[in-house]
Parts: sequence; structure tokens; C-alpha cells
Amino acid sequence: MAMQNEPADPLAKGILPTAKQSWSDLFKWKQRVVVINDLGETHTEWQSPPPWRNPISLFMLLSARDWLYFLVGLFAWTADAFDFHALSIQQYKLSKYYSRTKTEISTAITLTLLLRSVGAAVFGLLGDRFGRKWPMVGNMVILGLLQIATIYSVTFEQFLAVRSLFGLFMGGVYGNAVAMALENCPLDARGLMSGIMQQGYSLGYVLAACANLGVGGATETWKTVFWIAAGLSIAAGLARCLFPESKQFREAKKSGHHITATDFWKETKSMLGTEWRMCIYCIILMTWFNFYSHTSQDSYTTFMIEQKELNNDAASRASIWMKVGACVGGTIIGYLSQFVGRRRAIVVSALMSCFLIPAWILPEGEASLSASGFFMQFFVQGAWGVIPIHLNELSPPAYRSSFPGITYQLGNMISSPSAQIVNAIAESHFVRNKSGKLAQAYGPTMGIATVIIALGIAVTAAFGPEKRGRHFENAGPAGANVGHQGDLEKAVDVVSLAEDPKVEATHEVEHVGTRNEPQEPKKETPA
Repeated sequence: MAMQNEPADPLAKGILPTAKQSWSDLFKWKQRVVVINDLGETHTEWQSPPPWRNPISLFMLLSARDWLYFLVGLFAWTADAFDFHALSIQQYKLSKYYSRTKTEISTAITLTLLLRSVGAAVFGLLGDRFGRKWPMVGNMVILGLLQIATIYSVTFEQFLAVRSLFGLFMGGVYGNAVAMALENCPLDARGLMSGIMQQGYSLGYVLAACANLGVGGATETWKTVFWIAAGLSIAAGLARCLFPESKQFREAKKSGHHITATDFWKETKSMLGTEWRMCIYCIILMTWFNFYSHTSQDSYTTFMIEQKELNNDAASRASIWMKVGACVGGTIIGYLSQFVGRRRAIVVSALMSCFLIPAWILPEGEASLSASGFFMQFFVQGAWGVIPIHLNELSPPAYRSSFPGITYQLGNMISSPSAQIVNAIAESHFVRNKSGKLAQAYGPTMGIATVIIALGIAVTAAFGPEKRGRHFENAGPAGANVGHQGDLEKAVDVVSLAEDPKVEATHEVEHVGTRNEPQEPKKETPA
């Protein structure tokens, strides 16, 4: 017999009432959930989080196919991050190579981040319209070729032009890679797998820092790191060629339902009309988050070299430990978010990073900076570890490639000057280092900026929505809902708790809209 839960007030309507309700719900352990029964009747109730589960048992929920899709998506995201960080951790070398200031070199980072949103829109919509596979393959191969083109850029102007193109194609990777990795993960495992998936970004940084350490500190060695980056990107694209299209596109093709361009754009227009508030909220959230990561890490190696007087090898080792902390934190906090909630995990992580600021920028020496960087990024990327699944759950189900990618990259675009801002302020202000010499004030600049940003994240998440445990895996591709349902709101969520007694018994959380016809319960795939 289905478990009876405590009734709750309906979901609030409007921006301010929703924010007030979200703030109140943040301090309640149970989650407010809208449930639909077989007759299409809805009610709102309080439901407890899913029971605590051993991570090993969560890993075993994934079938071999699920693991292959996840690992290829993770590989693509890691290669993408390596490509980006190959430049950010070598600003010191590139400033010597092109005889430019580090602020001028960071212009390339700004241009990359600015144009990523364009790539996210183009390749995300292509992914939702035609499938995840070939847009992702094209992205990764072209990224590798652009890394090679960077190596052969003779002038600084050529260098900036190539990095601008690089940003355009880099922007399309995140949405397709995350959708591929997470869209078929079992519901209980999503928090854990989201944390691991997001840390492909940190893993890319670790690998780039290892490559930088391995090639040494000579100016010309930056090219070797870029050759490695090119190889990883092309390999990720070729690996994606070996796997079939995502499940929703294969099943749509089998059903014989032909999705026209008119259907696709009609549903897209309807989705934007219905979900525009959610779009704006996610863009604001991702703007804070992108400032958060870029401000706290892009100039950290330069900070250790310039202000803390570490050599290239010591700074690279400390950077590696910093990002190992990020990988650990993202995985653990992403896992915990499945039980404590997405927003609580984000808020607590952001506040913890504020408390660690003094311990992050004041120590001297490689060992101390390695330890403080480890714990700082544990919480910075811990908050980030919740983002892939949080964005997927907030997305309209048919737009899980374009929506997370576009909102993420628009946040990147708005935050694109972050490295330039940090470098410009630090290079115009000075502090005395351990030896008594005047040094560029990277530490105070990054510390003050990170406190402001972390508080912004905590407030935004505390007043924002959450749809932890939403069923989106059975949603058809964009455009498939137009012909027989007409109204996007009737296709927002395709599975209700009331239809699956097992789901209700395990307290898997679902936020659903309305629908036209009952759906069959999803069959479990054996691990």
C-alpha cells in the first residue's frame, strides 16, 4: 500500500512568493513535492529525502552501458577542461613568449569565455534537435585542431584570434557531455555521478598542471602542453564515434515520429514562454558560479609565483593538490546532495569557502599552500559538484542538452573578465612578501572577490528552486511533444510518483507538471 505523506501547501506562483517559499523550505528537512495520480489529479505533499545509501551500491545501479556513456561524457569534459587550463596555468610562460603583460595574456581567457555562450547555443540546440553524438564529435575534433593552430600562432593577434574560435567550439561541449553522461543514470545515483562528472573540469586542470610540471619552466615548453591537449580532444571525439545516439533519439526514430524543424522551433518558443523565469534564474546562478571558479583558480599559480616566491615546479605541485581537493570535494558533496538537498549542499559549501579565505591566502611555502588550496577547492568545487544534476533537474526535460549548456556558458560570458579583473587589480596594487619585497597583490584581490562571490551564491541558491529527484529520463526529444500535446506545459514531466509504487516507497522526489496520458512505469535496467 502506498505510503501516505503529510499534505503541503501548493507551490507558490510568482517570483517573490516562490523565493519566500524556497527560503522557508530550505530549513525543512522534508521536500515539498507535487504528485499526479493516474487520473491526472494533483496534490502537494511533504516527502522525506531518499534513504542513505552506500556509494558502492549506487555505482552498482549503473549498467555497463550506463558506465560507458558516463565515462565518454566525463572524458570529453576532462579534455575540454585540459584545453582551457593549458592556457590559464601557463600565463607566466605566454607573457614571456609574446612579450606581453599577464593582463594582456588573460585577454585570451576573456575572449574564450565570451564566445563559449555562442557555441553552447549552437551546438546545444543541434544536440537537442539532431542528437548528442555528431555535434559532440565535431566539437572535440575541431577543438583539437584549434589547439594545434594556437601552437603555430606567430603573433599575439593571431593567438587571440585562434583563442576566440576556440571559445566558440569549446562552448558546445558541456551541455552534450553532461546530458550524455547523466540522462540515463538511475535516479538514486545522480547526485554522486553529478559530483564525479563536474570534477572532469578539475581533473582536466590536474592533468594540465601535471603536464606543465613535466615539461619544465622554460618558455617554449608551453607548446608541448598544447600538443597533449590537442591529442586528448581528438581522442575524445573519436571515442564518441564508437557509441550510438542517446536513448531518447533512438526510441523517437523507432516510433516513426518525424520531428520537423517547425515542430522543434514551435516547442522551443513555447518552452521559452513558459520557462523564461527559470532561464533567468539559472543564468544568474551560473554567473556567480563561473566568477567563483575563475576568480579562485585562474590566477592561483601566478599568485604563488609572484607573491609567494615559489618556482614553477613548486607552484605546479601546489596547483595539483589544490585540484585534487576539488575532485574529492565535488564527488563527496555531489553525493551528499542526494540526501541533504541540492540547495543546502551549495549554500553550506559556499559559506565554508568564505571561512577558509584567510587560511587560503596567508600561508607561506609549498606545503602550506598545497594544504590550504586543497581544502579551499574542496568546498568551491564541492558546490560545483551539485551543478550538473541541479541544472538537468531544473531544465525542461526535452532541452537537457541546450538548457544547461546555454545557461552555463551565458554565465561564463558574463563572468568572462574575471581573470582580467583579478590580474589588473593585483598588478596595480602591491603587498610585501616574506622576503620584504613589494609583490603584486594577488592574494588580497582573490580573497576579497571570492568572499563576495560565495555570499552571492549562497543567497541566490537559498531563494531559488529545487527539483531534486525529478524524472526526466523518459522525455522525448524537442519537437516530439508538439503534434500530440500542443502545450509544452503538458509535457514538462512525463513520470509521476503515483504511477510507480516502488518510486514512492523509496521516497524518490518528483516535481511534475500536468500531462495528457498516463505513462508506463520505467523498467529497471539490471546493473
